[in-house]
Amino acid sequence: MSTSTSARQRTLDVADMDTGANACVDFYQYADGGWLEKNPIPADRPRWGTFDELRQRNQNDLRDILERLAADRAAPAGSEERKLGDYYGACMDEAAIEQKGVAPIEPELARIDAIQDVSSLRAEIGRLQPMGVGVLFQFGSEEDRKDSSRVIAAALQGGLGLPERDYYLKKDEKSVKLRDQYLAHVAKMLELSGTKPEKSASDAKAVLGLETRLAEASQSNVDIRNPDKTHHPTSVAELAKANPNLEWTKYFAEQSVDPAVAVNVWQPDFFKTADGLLRSEPLPVWKSYLRWRLVSAAAPSLPKRFVDENFAFFGKILSGVPEIQPRWKRCVTATDNAMGMALGRIYVKEHFSPEAKQRADEMVRNLLAALADDVKTLDWMGEDTKKAALTKIAAFDTRIGYPNKWRDYSTLAITRASHGSNVLAASQFEWKRDLGKIGKPRDKSDWGMTPPTVNASYNPAKNAITFPAGILQPPFFYPEGDDAINYGGIGAVIGHEITHGFDNSGRKFDAKGNQTDWWTEQDAKNFDARAKCIIDQFDGYFIEPDVHQNGQLVQGESIADLGGLTIAYRAYKKSLEGKPTPPPIEGLTADQRFFVSWGRIWASNHRPEYARLLAATNEHPLGKYRAVGTASNMSEFAKAFACTPGVVMIREPRCQIW
Repeated sequence: MSTSTSARQRTLDVADMDTGANACVDFYQYADGGWLEKNPIPADRPRWGTFDELRQRNQNDLRDILERLAADRAAPAGSEERKLGDYYGACMDEAAIEQKGVAPIEPELARIDAIQDVSSLRAEIGRLQPMGVGVLFQFGSEEDRKDSSRVIAAALQGGLGLPERDYYLKKDEKSVKLRDQYLAHVAKMLELSGTKPEKSASDAKAVLGLETRLAEASQSNVDIRNPDKTHHPTSVAELAKANPNLEWTKYFAEQSVDPAVAVNVWQPDFFKTADGLLRSEPLPVWKSYLRWRLVSAAAPSLPKRFVDENFAFFGKILSGVPEIQPRWKRCVTATDNAMGMALGRIYVKEHFSPEAKQRADEMVRNLLAALADDVKTLDWMGEDTKKAALTKIAAFDTRIGYPNKWRDYSTLAITRASHGSNVLAASQFEWKRDLGKIGKPRDKSDWGMTPPTVNASYNPAKNAITFPAGILQPPFFYPEGDDAINYGGIGAVIGHEITHGFDNSGRKFDAKGNQTDWWTEQDAKNFDARAKCIIDQFDGYFIEPDVHQNGQLVQGESIADLGGLTIAYRAYKKSLEGKPTPPPIEGLTADQRFFVSWGRIWASNHRPEYARLLAATNEHPLGKYRAVGTASNMSEFAKAFACTPGVVMIREPRCQIW
């Protein structure tokens, strides 16, 4: 482990708290008041929280690695070290980027201009998608929902420039104003790409009109999270018959995907609309749309005028961020996005110790055992469902720190001469890698997140929980720290991901990752009744007078939070069996440290614009409500802080699942 990591604190810092606040009345202020006051939002951020603090720390570590590699021109040509250094070095070379101008995208702009008919339009859509341009729809691989051992193709709605469908459809004053600002942004970007100023405004209106029609046909964020509403398997032949203008047989051939494979169409109605629009919308409208989507996707790798205009809308207007991040931060992120596994391999060697991995492994085992013990005692779940649940728990694929098999980047060509070319090559590499899975058995060693990522995940189709090295650090995990704070922090995060396997979505997949109904009808009703308690609770949290959390949207994450914290507490108590009672530290009992650690990991300050964006698009509640809403449902919290009935942190009715 590096010196910088080993020197980090091993326990909670009480200066991050506000011990003058009443934990039973304002737990968020009590746990995080000091931190919130000391940590205003940096000018280049939409929010600043513990996740962001740790991401910044990891970003500094990655910068050290990349600057070292960029300076080492002696690394062998074709080596991952050379490619990483060249990618980062080319990204940092602003002078070369300015000199090249729009040259990296000029060939595609010319192709768009040359579109003559619906067939050539469809073909250009298929060319742009592998370049990382989000046009019309999304396409990729996924595990077969009914046989997760094999990988099939997947087609999903897409093609929008605004965050999601409701941004196009809401009629309130703020939404109308935002669309006007978006319209001006699209016009400016089209102008920068070469459209004449007198034409850019009308072209932008045409783009907004087309995207609005796509939005009207799109599923809501709530429906997208319901696997029953996104499972429509079919054959390529049937899909081509249903959507003749999309020419699916040609599309599969162009993407080098076997047309004999099955394909899951997440939103059939969306594709019917998209297929019709290919004929009904004039070609000039489509050309303007493709031009806009291309230049928007490429903007971060183009000259400063594109970068600034892109940030002016998506950063300042949409998220409320005053300043763009410095170049090095953007280039670290870009390199991690392009070659994250190669960069992660070096990061792990320098910043993640075997001891940390071993302790995290132990905690995962304890959490799984705690959930298994809990399932056996549930009074609302029948014996048959319990048996299937225990089988699923025993089958979890646990991934800690980094993958057992590293990704092969040997076919990815990177040059120091052109950042734009590198971005294009990396996008095409990832597209080809993803589509290369289709028609093959599932690769159990494949990770979706890179090791430096500050996040964790549950994949229902793989029945896999993943905890990258990036999050296995303070304030989530203290490799040499107190068990109480570790179980209240990373333990609850681990429990969160485990119980995702049994939330409103994950519970619809079995131990093998197949989408199937393994619950009895009565058990499902019992679960849904408990889930409704969570939905109602979070519907009642208001971010602004006219914006509240969407209980339906955040129910899965909130169910997992409650399950995770509950199971983590029980696992912690089980770990104390046969041991003396832990003494107070900094005036906090062990149980108090457990809950303060939970509150501590959700500390965050948000800009109002960004909070509104998250409420509309993100399945996670804001940090404040994750901290308070979850703990207020636990009687153990009330006991730890001697709360009396009637206070905020003793919730009535109390939501309880596990």
